[in-house]
Amino acid sequence: MAKRKTSSETPVTTAQRLGSVIKSARDIMRKDKGLNGELDRLPQLTWILFLKLLDDTEKIREEEAVLEGTSAAYEPVIDAPYRWRDWAADDEGMSGDDLQRFISNDEATLRDGTTCAGLLPYLRSLQSQTGRDRKDVIREVFKGVSNRMESGALLRDVVNKINTIHFDSSEEVNILSSLYESMLKEMRDAAGDSGEFYTPRPVVRFMVKALDPQLGDTIHDPACGTAGFLVEAYDHLKQQCQPKDWKLLRTSLSGVEAKSLPYMLAQMNLLLRGVEYPDVERKNSLATALNQLGVKDQVDVILTNPPFGGEEEESIKKSFPPDTQTSETALLFLQLIMRLLKRQPQPGRAGVVIPNGTLFGDGVCAKIKEKLLTQYNLHTIVRLPNGVFSPYTSIPTNLLFFDASGPTQTIWYYEVALPEGKKNYSKTKPMQDGDFEACLTWWHDRTEHEQAWTYDFGAIYQTAKAEAQPHWDAVKQAEAIANQAVRQSKELETQIQQADTPKQIQTLKQRQKKLQTTEREQREFAKREQATGDSLYWYIYNLDQKNPNAQTDFEHLPPEQLVADIWQKEQRILEILSEIKDVLKTKPSAEEEP
Repeated sequence: MAKRKTSSETPVTTAQRLGSVIKSARDIMRKDKGLNGELDRLPQLTWILFLKLLDDTEKIREEEAVLEGTSAAYEPVIDAPYRWRDWAADDEGMSGDDLQRFISNDEATLRDGTTCAGLLPYLRSLQSQTGRDRKDVIREVFKGVSNRMESGALLRDVVNKINTIHFDSSEEVNILSSLYESMLKEMRDAAGDSGEFYTPRPVVRFMVKALDPQLGDTIHDPACGTAGFLVEAYDHLKQQCQPKDWKLLRTSLSGVEAKSLPYMLAQMNLLLRGVEYPDVERKNSLATALNQLGVKDQVDVILTNPPFGGEEEESIKKSFPPDTQTSETALLFLQLIMRLLKRQPQPGRAGVVIPNGTLFGDGVCAKIKEKLLTQYNLHTIVRLPNGVFSPYTSIPTNLLFFDASGPTQTIWYYEVALPEGKKNYSKTKPMQDGDFEACLTWWHDRTEHEQAWTYDFGAIYQTAKAEAQPHWDAVKQAEAIANQAVRQSKELETQIQQADTPKQIQTLKQRQKKLQTTEREQREFAKREQATGDSLYWYIYNLDQKNPNAQTDFEHLPPEQLVADIWQKEQRILEILSEIKDVLKTKPSAEEEP
């Protein structure tokens, strides 16, 4: 039997100690020829940590069962000899080729001569009777896991390092959760992936507090990463729980994550909190066509920071409506989120992190915002200061809060100010929880001041639509005339072919030419009227509204925002020049005036 260390031999797992152990383990892994950089080392370290953490939580459950006198009813998730305590806890245990075979091979021989399945094949084969158990979670976690280390001796050294830390208290759980997030950040740094990034914990906590999910709400994150939003929602709801409510709480959370490492970290994060069966699927949320999502898929609360700047494959884009297909992942997720919100019996609500470009984007982006604003209530936009997501992106970001209660009337804006003396946040001086205190106070008692203002979208929408509608009606009328001219021209073509004399042919061709001129003129007129109507209407979906109560400090604006501001002004100037040109064309000259 493997040698088990007593608690007296195990130092407390402080943040400093955990960081030191992980650094030592990674230093050992750098010597292994099978691991190429952090993209290999971090997943390898993660699944090893997962097994250590799982065994520690299992020991706690066994001890609790003994204290409660129910030890006979306790069924371990992992059987011997696959528990950490069986093969890893003895520093002098399996090493070298024996350890490699035990972990990776389909069949391995133990020290006592017995044969068994290898560790990873065993974990991939786990299955519960219900299909919703920890065994099923472990199977999904290890479905794509492999042992990439070539040296069994170095692997033994890594296992021994991890064996010096134990996770058996809530404080140690929090420390490990922070480690997961830092590991994910390093993973993304190594991959150079700028489209997805870690959401600062103060932002997550603020969004959870603002939406204030209640016990009984179903809470979902369609791009959950390491489950940061789900974990914070869980901690928020715990405060509302009585002992009888724990099962309800644990089944209220769900998420989806497409990538393997964040998926594994999400499972660990939720298992650490005591969620028996974390309802996190490994798939692409966007892969399901919107028209296939029904009432059964809808939820009460969505909290998410979807990836942006990425590009989806053509088959996924085609699963969205033809007029709102785009390669921008943030816009695809925004459509998905709208679809997933309940309307009955209570309107669902959402908090979403979006890049600044979504606010002022036109074309397909404007059409998506039209649906958001005319079918959903976008009640609040919180504008975040520079550097919140540093160093992963300098793109300005915003928090959208909306619900399914009906069309938008008034949008509240709140501009989170940088602390006095700061020009922007940075990796070494990140955002803190206290930076949201003023916004949380304002959230429940809204008044306009130098950081908060309103945009009366409902009134602006009605005015813009009323002004644009006559031009759009003129477009329909002109298109109808043009189409009629085309039909008549085709009829004349038949008559020309059947005409008996040159004079008849000439007469018919003259009439055809007039019809062709009519069609061309009506098409051009329709195009001008469409442009005029669009310019009167679509500008209202530019939600990049500047704070009217404060002077903008252009010196500190990110380059992307400066370019966007200049481009918007140029576009408006061109629209005005076009309108003036049209007016001059239609105005009679001095000679024509009576």
